Parts: sequence; structure tokens; C-alpha cells
Amino acid sequence: MKVHVTTTPLEGVQLLDIDYFRDARGFFVEPWNERDFRNAGLDWTFVQEGHSGSSRGVLRGLHYQDMTAPMGKLLRCTSGEIFDVVVDLRVASPTFGQHLAVVLTAARGRQIYVPPGFAHGFQALTEHVEVQYRQTGFYTPQSEGTLLWNAPELGIEWPILEPVLSTRDRQGITLTQYLERPAFRVSEQRPPSSGRGKDSSHDLSHRR
Repeated sequence: MKVHVTTTPLEGVQLLDIDYFRDARGFFVEPWNERDFRNAGLDWTFVQEGHSGSSRGVLRGLHYQDMTAPMGKLLRCTSGEIFDVVVDLRVASPTFGQHLAVVLTAARGRQIYVPPGFAHGFQALTEHVEVQYRQTGFYTPQSEGTLLWNAPELGIEWPILEPVLSTRDRQGITLTQYLERPAFRVSEQRPPSSGRGKDSSHDLSHRR
């Protein structure tokens, strides 16, 4: 199946669309095929897979793992719809502190790749949401950080203004606090691939 890669304003963050087989019975898709992804210029190795379920309004994030246990994520929504957000945390990056947000739906099957150096989170937009993600590194709690979902410096326009949050996510840090002990610098980040897809911003709900 052909992999279509769309680059974004955040270096290394990519949107992926994969051709589906569809007929009257339903559909079939290969969300990961090492050979096809490699042919598209995407050479990733995954070591762990996660699967979460959320009800409408649940917000998970904004999470990251520092360079003691760097982790990239290839994420897709497999039930319902989510508002997905990525924030550049690489100090000295030209897009430091900026975010990209996109709506991902199970119906479309679009995926997003989030490399190390970025915080990630999402909000469930439908009554039931499931999200699955492959990881290039193992989950390591002692290396994890949480950026405050509504940190004023970010200006993220979350669709649901009163989200359901975990205690940890309510206690996230602002971008100003992050700068006191930054986890990433731009020289440390080397995205595994820039992809070969066209440079397009269509379907992006926000670009900051």
C-alpha cells in the first residue's frame, strides 16, 4: 500500500496517509509496513505499542520524554475523533514553543509521527475514542515530563474548554518553567527522516 507523506511546519513532524482497500464489506489497511515506509523515506524502528480509550472531553498531555530515554511516536485514532497537538520543545529551534494541531479521525485513518524533542497531547472529541501508537523508545516514567495543557505561552485553542484531566496533567509546567530546565536543544534532535511527501498544510486545524 502506498504511503503518502505530508511535511509540517515543525521539523520532523509528519502526517501520513495510507491507501485503503474498500468495498461493500468494509476496508483493509496496513497501518505499518516496514518495507513500504522505508520506500517512502521513513526508517523507524518501534519497540513498544500503546492503546488508550477515552470518553468525550478527556485530554491527555502534553507529554514528552527527555534525552535520557528519547521516544518518537507514530499515532493514529482508531475509533472516533481527536484533536491532536504537538509542541516544539527544542531550545534554539526556529519554531520553539510553537504548536501544530490537527483533527485525526478513525474514518480517515491519517497518522502523525512525533519525534523526540516535542510534547504531545490530544483531546477526545466524540463519545468514545481509541488511540493506538507505536513508540521508538520504551516508556520510562523517570524521564517523562508534562507541559501544562493550557500554558498561556502556547495559545492552544482546545475545542472543549473544560477537559477531563488526570492529576498529573493538571500539574504540568508552563513553557517559562520548562526553560528553567529544558529537556531538549535543537542540536540534540536528528529526525530519522524528512520524508519524501509534498509540503502541504491542508487539513491542519491550527498552525502556530
